[in-house]
Amino acid sequence: MKDLYPSRIKGMPSILERKDPIIHNSTKEDGPLQRKELDFYEENGYLFMENFFSFEEVKVLQQELKRNMNDNKSSDQPYVVRETGGDEIRSVFDVHNNDEFFHNLSSHQRIVEIAQQLLGSQVYINQSRINFKPGFKGKDFYWHSDFETWHMEDGMPNMRAVSCSIILTDNYSYNGPLLLIPGSHRYFVQCVGETPENHFEQSLKMQNIGVPDHDSINWLLEKGGRIDSATGPAGSVLFFESNTMHGSNSNISPMPRSNVFFVFNSIENKLVEPFANISPRPEFIANRTNIKPIEPKPFDINKKKVLLHQ
Repeated sequence: MKDLYPSRIKGMPSILERKDPIIHNSTKEDGPLQRKELDFYEENGYLFMENFFSFEEVKVLQQELKRNMNDNKSSDQPYVVRETGGDEIRSVFDVHNNDEFFHNLSSHQRIVEIAQQLLGSQVYINQSRINFKPGFKGKDFYWHSDFETWHMEDGMPNMRAVSCSIILTDNYSYNGPLLLIPGSHRYFVQCVGETPENHFEQSLKMQNIGVPDHDSINWLLEKGGRIDSATGPAGSVLFFESNTMHGSNSNISPMPRSNVFFVFNSIENKLVEPFANISPRPEFIANRTNIKPIEPKPFDINKKKVLLHQ
C-alpha cells in the first residue's frame, strides 16, 4: 500500500497537505450534529460539547472512574501504564474490553452516531483508555498528532478516525487540560527519528519519537492563530480529529484531571502493516482482530449501574 504520509525520516522534516477529507460525505441529516457544529469541526479539527451528560450521570461516571482506578491500583497487566519514576497510574488501556461499564459506555447511541456522521461510515473502537492525571503528580503529554503514531506504528492508512474524550473530572486551565492547535488537522507534520521495536513500552510513559519539531509547531500556531484549551465541567465531551495537533501540561494543581477516550475508526480504514516497518503494537493499544461495527445503543446510566453491581 502506498504511504500517503511518510514520517520518522532522517534529515529535515516537511509539512504535507492533508490528502483525506475531514468530514466524509456527511450532512446534518446524517446524524445528531447540525451544520454549525459540522462547520466548526471541519475548520478547527475538534468540537467541544459542554454538559453532554447530566449531573446524575456524571456522579455515576465518577464512581466508575474511581472503581476502575482502585481495581487497577496493584495490577501488573501491560494495559495499565504508570508514570515514569513513580507508581501513579498514567493510563488504563482497552477499557471497552476489560471493563463492563466502559464497554457499555463505548456504544452510547449519540456518541457513536456522531462518530459515524463525522467519518461517513460505520465505526469500530480502534483504541480506548482512561487517562489519570492526579493532582500534584500528573505528568504532561507533549505535542503530537495521534494519526502520525497510529499511521507509523499501527498501520492506520488514512485520516479517517476521531477521538471522543469524555471529561470525568472538571477540567480547568490549571490542572493540565487538553490543548489543541485549531486548523492543524489540515497538515501532516513529518517527524524525525527511526522507530525502535517495542517503542510503545517507553512512548506510553513519555513520547520522544513521533513528536514534531519546534519549527513545525510554530508554523502550525501561526496558521491557526491560537491554542485552544478543552476546559469545562465533568460530563462534557470533546471530539477531535485524528490528525489534530494536541498535548497537555503537567498538573501541579491539587485538582485531578481524568478523561476516558474512545477512538472510533471507520470500518473502511482498517489497520494494515505499520508504515514504520516494525512489528504491530499489542492489541490493547491498536485493535486488529475485534473489528465489528458498533451498534449504537441507548445508554440508561441507572439501569447500567444496577446491572453492573448485581
